[in-house]
Amino acid sequence: MSKPSTRGFRRRLAAGGLLLAGLLLLAGAAAQDDETDRVLQLTVADAIGPATRDFIVRGIERGEEEDAALVVLKLDTPGGLDASMRDIISKILNADVPVATWVAPDGARAASAGTYILLASPVAAMAPATHLGAATPVPIGGTSPAPAGEDESSDDQAGANEDDPEANGSTAPDRQPADASGAKSLNDAIAYIRGLAERHGRNADWAEAAVRDAATLTAPAALEANVIDVISENVDELLTAIDGREVKLHDRSVTLRTQGLPVTDVEPDWRFELLSILTNPTLAYILLLVGVYGLLLEGYNPGALVPGVIGGISLLLALYAFQILPVNYAGLALMALGLALIAVELFVPSFGILGIGGLIAVVFGSVILFDEDIPGFAVNDGLIAGLAVSGAVLFGMIVWMARRALQRPRMTGRASLIDHTAEAIDDFDEGRGRVHVQGEDWFARSRDAVRRGQRVRIVGMKDEGFVLEVEADDPRTAGESKTP
Repeated sequence: MSKPSTRGFRRRLAAGGLLLAGLLLLAGAAAQDDETDRVLQLTVADAIGPATRDFIVRGIERGEEEDAALVVLKLDTPGGLDASMRDIISKILNADVPVATWVAPDGARAASAGTYILLASPVAAMAPATHLGAATPVPIGGTSPAPAGEDESSDDQAGANEDDPEANGSTAPDRQPADASGAKSLNDAIAYIRGLAERHGRNADWAEAAVRDAATLTAPAALEANVIDVISENVDELLTAIDGREVKLHDRSVTLRTQGLPVTDVEPDWRFELLSILTNPTLAYILLLVGVYGLLLEGYNPGALVPGVIGGISLLLALYAFQILPVNYAGLALMALGLALIAVELFVPSFGILGIGGLIAVVFGSVILFDEDIPGFAVNDGLIAGLAVSGAVLFGMIVWMARRALQRPRMTGRASLIDHTAEAIDDFDEGRGRVHVQGEDWFARSRDAVRRGQRVRIVGMKDEGFVLEVEADDPRTAGESKTP
């Protein structure tokens, strides 16, 4: 009787264990479903640059790792750098998670680089009072045409597209590049944006007009022209509108199930903040100046250490920033020449001539260092003006002091001794003796009787034999005999 009871207990125990394991598996699957069925939202309200590129790419990678249902890129940008834009688009096109680019909030824009990113996304959406376009490329230091209104496309201009559907939203006349380099850049951009639009079945002709003619569209006009997929006032409305839509990824098509999903905002981390600071053109420019002047001060006063350490660190950070910023190398060369001239002025004084020339070179180099046609990547004009004014005042003072020095009477050779006071170092015999002046002993002649230790005044110098002519400094002592 005891053995059958033991076998039954073991069977029940095994069944209970299997049931518990099944429940745990079901709970894990449910938890995994809850974690998967959510949306990540990335918010970008700045120019497209290295920092935003890093933030967007890592945000999409996080969505892939967490197997999110969708990544929403909430975008408001005036444009930015071509290299950063292409990295972002490459990640969107090859992502394992669908990306929806949503131009929002009301009043936002997706100009220039933002237009490319919007057309590259599987889902292209806009808030009602937004616009896109003006995507003509702007080469650094090039001569190809700049886009009309790239950083300030007005609502009136955008609205004009609705009355001219034949122009597909063009707000600028057809413009031809000025040279072969400009034509190459323009045609490359046209082919690139047409390919992005055609990939998702959007209006490739308008996309070409956005590049060739800097065309712009408002959100309603963009929806009517088949440039975007949906207009949504908020993210919940967007998720509802695209629910059930089939989108194309790099290796497959997926059907979106997004209605009612929770949205997780991805906040920028310290890496994004650090890159944003280092790649700020104004700060990079200041770091360059601090670095160069710090090293100059260290060279002028070896052993100070602090200027050298600060200057070295600042210069390395500036060079890192210039490596990834749109730098005009002609401007950088002018600045290098100007700073070299200023350094020479410190060690080989030229009464301000080299310094003023160096300042002029630095100012002109600063003006063209970054191309102002690319929004968000220009040095603050007030900083350059302050540098020019302060430098002009400094070297103006140098020139003024040099002029005063030149106007002073020469005090070298014989003239430097006239009217100086000397001390007799022995009694004058027949009007001749020796005096001590400016650390030297001289032969002197006097018509007055001079005794040892008496103060005399130098009134001239004989041409022969370098003999000073002196007279008693105190006439009352002239002719007195030496105390026996």
